Amino acid sequence: MAGHRMIGAAIGFALLPWISAGDLAAQPAPPALKIGVLTDMSSLYADNGGQGSVVAAQMAVDDFGGTVLGRRIEVVAGDHQNKADVGSAITRRWIDNDQVEAILDVPNSAVALAVQGITREKQKLFLATGAATSRLTGDACSPTGIHWTYDTYALAQGTTRAVSKLGVKSWFFLSADYSLGTQLEADSRSVIAAEGGKVVGAVRAPINTADFSSFLLQAQASGADVISFANAGGDFINSVKQAGEFGLSGGRQKLVGLLVFIADIHSLGLKSAQGLILSSAFYWDLNDETRAWSKRFIDRTQKVPTMIHAGTYGAVMHYLKAIASAGTIDGPAVARRMKDTPVNDFMTRNGRIREDGRLVRDMYLFKVKSPEQSRYRFDYYSTLATIPGDDAFRAMENGECPLVSKK
Repeated sequence: MAGHRMIGAAIGFALLPWISAGDLAAQPAPPALKIGVLTDMSSLYADNGGQGSVVAAQMAVDDFGGTVLGRRIEVVAGDHQNKADVGSAITRRWIDNDQVEAILDVPNSAVALAVQGITREKQKLFLATGAATSRLTGDACSPTGIHWTYDTYALAQGTTRAVSKLGVKSWFFLSADYSLGTQLEADSRSVIAAEGGKVVGAVRAPINTADFSSFLLQAQASGADVISFANAGGDFINSVKQAGEFGLSGGRQKLVGLLVFIADIHSLGLKSAQGLILSSAFYWDLNDETRAWSKRFIDRTQKVPTMIHAGTYGAVMHYLKAIASAGTIDGPAVARRMKDTPVNDFMTRNGRIREDGRLVRDMYLFKVKSPEQSRYRFDYYSTLATIPGDDAFRAMENGECPLVSKK
């Protein structure tokens, strides 16, 4: 009997590993970690963000390895159609029904402000890689909102200050009639006043305006030294093209773009865009690292990457590293880890995310080359200056972010 008991015990112990493995195999896999790219797929910002942002996010996921904390990483995409109500509806559906943990891109300031409000309420990450308004780190800041790529203040500091130093004194603004244009113009007016210049006129054009003739005639009649375009994407392209038709390009009045993407320059062509001064957070041809990453992007899309595309890659990679480091997907905890960790990638060197959510990094001032100066495909910019991050971005204590302690 003792022998039988020993055999039975041996069989029992032998089965334990098999039963345990079976139980583990029966356990459901953890749900995928979903990242939502909310962008403009079909309108004036589609080339600057759009499908290229989805590709950039997927590149980061693939480079990271495709999983984090045992979860498969999935990129989903949505088209906000440049409408705040549409963007809000997608954001709520993604968070409430589809378990999306982070939302990126959003190249429309009005939509971005709406998304920031919802993600703040839901304690999910909003990584604003495409939006411009500096309100995202000002009065509308969020503990889980990070403004990644650029903002209206930095663009004004770079372009407006540089042009002011050329000796121009009078400005006329042709601005987009929503949050982007309002903030770009306001931030630029502050710089102009500080440099001793004056604004002699301004007009507001609705988004997706087809005919800018009446606005351009007002700008021309103002006699301003500079006509400043506080718009973006298709609106910027159309307004600059029509300015050329009115004979404004190359004339006494200088044309300045406050939010210009390399995709816009590609659409305009160097003949129309040559001499334009602009600020950007990224240029594909800056160094070996930017060229290497950009080659991979171009191979996938056949398009030149914008600063939004590069920023989206960097934000996704930093977000996934923070999840792995923090050991959780909890929004506030991951946001804190992202802020505690320096940002270093092909686009950003020793960047830091402040308490107000602003990623502080260097910006660059460029001048668009002439057709004769361009030597190869997408060779569009000459570098005029590197603007240190602390000079480019608004001081945190001046932003009116309620998260920032008053001393």
